[in-house]
Amino acid sequence: MLPPDLHSAEAQALAALQAALAAGSAGRFTLELRFEGLRMLPVALRLLGALVEQGLEPQLLCADMGATALARRDASPLAERIASFGDQIRRQAAGPSQGTLLLLGAGQADYDQVEQLCSNHRGAIFLLNATLEDAAVGIGSVARQRRRGFLSQWQAAYALIPQQDSALRRAFPGPWELYRLDPDGYRLAGSFERRPDSEQQAEVLGSPGGGGLQALEELLEGLQN
Repeated sequence: MLPPDLHSAEAQALAALQAALAAGSAGRFTLELRFEGLRMLPVALRLLGALVEQGLEPQLLCADMGATALARRDASPLAERIASFGDQIRRQAAGPSQGTLLLLGAGQADYDQVEQLCSNHRGAIFLLNATLEDAAVGIGSVARQRRRGFLSQWQAAYALIPQQDSALRRAFPGPWELYRLDPDGYRLAGSFERRPDSEQQAEVLGSPGGGGLQALEELLEGLQN
């Protein structure tokens, strides 16, 4: 079901992350909370801390040194577990890395670094709110090859994605769920084995419910920090 607030969304995300780890120690997963204005760093740090408390050996990798420094400042007890993409690539010069990696803020310009560090890692990797696909989808043959290859390896561990009059959710290992916003709240409209495209969603939703996602976004906004 849809979480009522950010705390509940994080709890669902952590449970899905744990299920993904149990299913494959070297898997490639995504974690998406696509709410406008959401500060993802505090969420990532809380996930990192929760995994450490469970006796795992995770690391949080940030896209650049500025974000890395900010993360280390905001979570000083976890500072030794926080590094940049470049730091991780330099470490891997001595051999493939192990453990669980949380990659935060991977954007279009970071595609090559992410692909490199993933190819030299032997544990699970989670992309947190990444936008790599935008850089890899294009007209040229290189873009098509990337989509078929590297990007096809990833599956959603957790996703909570607001849309106009609807919301998408997926918690591993369950199906993708599409919720329609009716006048009295959100209702499950359909389930899918794979992430539904716009045509599949439109077919299931039928006529729009109206009202937008303001109610859900207001609940999350109150808990963002």
